This record gives sequence, structure tokens and C-alpha cells, in this order.
Amino acid sequence: MLSDDFSGILRVMPHRYPFLLLDRITSLELEHEESPRVTAIKNVTANENFFNGHFPGNPVMPGVLTLEALAQASGYLWIRLMEHEIKDEETPHFYLAGLDNVRFKRVVIPGDQLVLHARHVSHRRGFWKAECHATVDGELVCSAEVTCVAKKQEQL
Repeated sequence: MLSDDFSGILRVMPHRYPFLLLDRITSLELEHEESPRVTAIKNVTANENFFNGHFPGNPVMPGVLTLEALAQASGYLWIRLMEHEIKDEETPHFYLAGLDNVRFKRVVIPGDQLVLHARHVSHRRGFWKAECHATVDGELVCSAEVTCVAKKQEQL
């Protein structure tokens, strides 16, 4: 079980402000008996740019950004799973390829701490799949199966 602060996340993830949606990795279990998993945190603050228009006077985090945060947590997990096999310059980027069984159960508002959970399910021919869910105060916010494709930048 390992955790990473923000500077550790920056060493692993290709995303940067304003689109990096992970603030801390609280749990990383690469050799979990069932399957590898990660837990991450996104602190939702009132000064996030998207709240200016979504919605004025009633700020709600867009659901697609919750899904993106789950995809980023999954990508972090997968990069860490692969890191012993790759060199820094060969680290692939994970691009969102699909979402299945997406369900939203409640809104996310400023002041919430979004807890992101991703569990590796499979990978074949460059496609990686994770079962994910997000919670706030232990209450389910969103669940989804996330599929990403791993590509090196020169493959784009």
C-alpha cells in the first residue's frame, strides 16, 4: 500500500493544470489478491473554472469531469503497473476509449472531496479496462466501467 502526494502524481501523469483532476493518491495496491486497485482524491473547490458556467448560482461539477477523474485514476494505476517494463521516454498515454454502465447517483458541489476508486479488470491489445466508482462522504456519486487505449505519443 503506497500513497502519492501531488508532486508524486505529477511525476507519473502527463496531465497538467487545469485538467489534472487528481490531488492525492491515498492507496495503491499493485499486488492485491483480486486485482490491482487505486484510491485517489479530487478536492472540489469553488474556484474551479467550470463552476462559472455550470451553473451560475447553483454550482455543480459536470458529470463528464467526474468520469474524467475516474479515467485519470485508472491511468495512474496502469502507468504504475507498467513502470517496471518501460523507460520514461516510452511511457504511454492512456486515452479514453469507452465508458460502459455509467450511473450518476448525486451531484458534486464545491467543498466536496471526491474519492475515486479504480480496479483493474483486464488489458488486451493495448486496451485497458477498469471498474470505477466515485464517492463523497461515503455516498456513491458515480460508477462506470472505463476503457482506455495505451498509445505512445509518436503513434498518434
